[in-house]
Amino acid sequence: MDGTETRQRRAEELGLRYALSIGKLPRVSEDGPLSVPESQRVSPKLLGTELSRETALSIGLQGKKLRAFSCELTRSPYGVFPETAFTVTCQIMVPLLLSGLGMMTAGLVMNTIQHWPVFMEVKDLLTLVPPLVGLKGNLEMTLASRLSTAANTGQIDDPREQHRVISSNLALVQVQATVVGFLAAMAALLLGALSRGELDFEKVELLCASSVITAFLAAFALGMLMVCIVIGARKLGVNPDNIATPIAASLGDLITLSILAFFSSFFYKHKAEQQNTSDLECSDTGTVSVSALGPAPYHPRSCLPPPIFNSLGDSQSSYSRYLTPLVCIGLMALTPVWVLIAKKNPPIMKILKFGWFPIILAMMISSFGGLILNKTISKEQYKGMAIFTPIICGVGGNLVAIQTSRISTYLHMWSTPGVLPLWMKKFWPNPCSAFCTSEINSMSARVLLFLVIPGHLIFLYVIYLVEGHSVPNSKTFVVFYLLAGLIQVTILLYLAEVMARLTWHQALDPDNHCIPYLTGLGDLLGTGLLALCFLISWLLSEAELDGILELASGPP
Repeated sequence: MDGTETRQRRAEELGLRYALSIGKLPRVSEDGPLSVPESQRVSPKLLGTELSRETALSIGLQGKKLRAFSCELTRSPYGVFPETAFTVTCQIMVPLLLSGLGMMTAGLVMNTIQHWPVFMEVKDLLTLVPPLVGLKGNLEMTLASRLSTAANTGQIDDPREQHRVISSNLALVQVQATVVGFLAAMAALLLGALSRGELDFEKVELLCASSVITAFLAAFALGMLMVCIVIGARKLGVNPDNIATPIAASLGDLITLSILAFFSSFFYKHKAEQQNTSDLECSDTGTVSVSALGPAPYHPRSCLPPPIFNSLGDSQSSYSRYLTPLVCIGLMALTPVWVLIAKKNPPIMKILKFGWFPIILAMMISSFGGLILNKTISKEQYKGMAIFTPIICGVGGNLVAIQTSRISTYLHMWSTPGVLPLWMKKFWPNPCSAFCTSEINSMSARVLLFLVIPGHLIFLYVIYLVEGHSVPNSKTFVVFYLLAGLIQVTILLYLAEVMARLTWHQALDPDNHCIPYLTGLGDLLGTGLLALCFLISWLLSEAELDGILELASGPP
């Protein structure tokens, strides 16, 4: 072909999966820069209606040889997934409602298990509930956010790389869950000792074993679920940032509470059986009845078993005695295995070395929420606290985790760690700019904020249908509850914007350093504001009742 021909193709036809930053490449030829006559030049035009979503490439051919080309690569202002408010709402609404159903079920479970003997006797288990339930924010939501960012940036498209990223992330979560589960038990014991003025050493083993095995099994189950969700969303073309964290929360609370209730009751029954056996062996009469063999005398104070107990029954008693320590030691012994798997991924190994402070501090913040729950759940004026606590804490944690994950993906797409985009240079932005501008993160913040009231109203309606006799039914409580949920989410969404900027400026990943703080703070804010709602509603109802009694007792 004689002359110069300019051809133009879409980015998709050229195999350019994603748009890149705006730029222009110089024309080149075999002999150096080629000047194509003006009459033979064709200005590049995009084959589409939206300039920001296309990539134009002009190729100059002389005969069959490439003589020149120019390229204009334009990036979508919305990142990889162009989204509108309607798109974000549709993608978030269904997972949020599913997570709400899971949290309501968890609330009903908690309302039931609070009356179980183990929770009545070991009060520190109630203090342990928010930190363990909050692990889904500290670990699983952080995992979902990391995997979503990796999926959106194409890091897990290659099968071999996908296996390495997923296995190292799951191993990291198991290490963190085991250690944080143990520390959560220690924090619950210390807070209980401070509030009561004494430390009950008899409950240490049960509390530690229950906490560690609950954190370990819940982290494994939810971690596998997150992997399936992120990979499935990637294949379906849905943004994982919008759906992964709510679905994690939909089952996270229920799974964690169920595991905690089952194993704590299991250990409690074994301890009770062990105590009964010990009482039989060490009776006041100084004898022990052993089947049909008759009594075997021994010293009543020494409580040493007679020789006949060196049998199967004695080994079973020893097994029961050392069951809880063996559980803790066995799960802790697996930690080096998870570390070896995590070593395959250097960024994950960096998190394993330096990422402990956020999750431990978040666990401590959630523990104070657990202390509030422990002090209020058994009082009459806070009736229904057990049902509403997982809901208000879960909704706030879900929404702020979604926003943080979206901001993190946005920063990974538009900038490099340590360098904020020009339009995000302010560390403390005006609250109006965080909610009222046309910028994509502001739009998603508005969507999440507008979902708070309708979501809580749906959850309240279902709760009243199922457990109406166990919760306050006054309009005053409903108004204050909705106001508390709105205040909680507004504070968390603004802090998400601030913390994401601060951590990114410090070259830290918001996925790992923001979500734990925000979900822990969400637990504390949710529990505190919920207790305040119950208290105000009770005080107003008491004042109203006093007024009615005064009118009834007054002169005719």
